[in-house]
Amino acid sequence: MSEKRWFSLEEANHLLPFVDQELKKMQALKREFEDKYMELRHKKNEYAEKPSTEKDPFFVMEAALEFLQIEARGLIQSFQKTGIELKDIDTGLVDFPAVMNGQEVLLCWKQGEDQIRYYHGEQDGFAGRRPIAD
Repeated sequence: MSEKRWFSLEEANHLLPFVDQELKKMQALKREFEDKYMELRHKKNEYAEKPSTEKDPFFVMEAALEFLQIEARGLIQSFQKTGIELKDIDTGLVDFPAVMNGQEVLLCWKQGEDQIRYYHGEQDGFAGRRPIAD
C-alpha cells in the first residue's frame, strides 16, 4: 500500500471537476453493466422456456459483461491511486484524507455539491458530517 496522501481543502476542491468526471464514467459503466445483466437474465429465462439448438447462446453477452467488469475495476483502481476514497458510486460520495487542527479527518464531498463544505472523523461516516468552519 502506498503512503497515505493528505489533501488541503483548496487542493481537494480543485480536484472536484476530475472527481466528477471519473464518477460519471463509473456510473455510466455501472448502468451499462446492469442493463446488459438484466438483458442476459431475460434471455436466459426465455431460453429456459424455449431451448434453442445454439451451442452457447449467452457467450457473447457474458463476455461483454466480463469486459465491463474489468474496465470498471481498472477505473476504480486508478481512481483509488489518487488517494481519494471512493465511498459510493451511485450517489457520487468521496472522501479526501486531510488534517484539520492537528486531527486526521476526511473532507467529504457528494456529487452535485459545488464545493467541499463538510468533513467527518474516520469512524463517523456520512451521517457524522460537520460543516467546515470558514
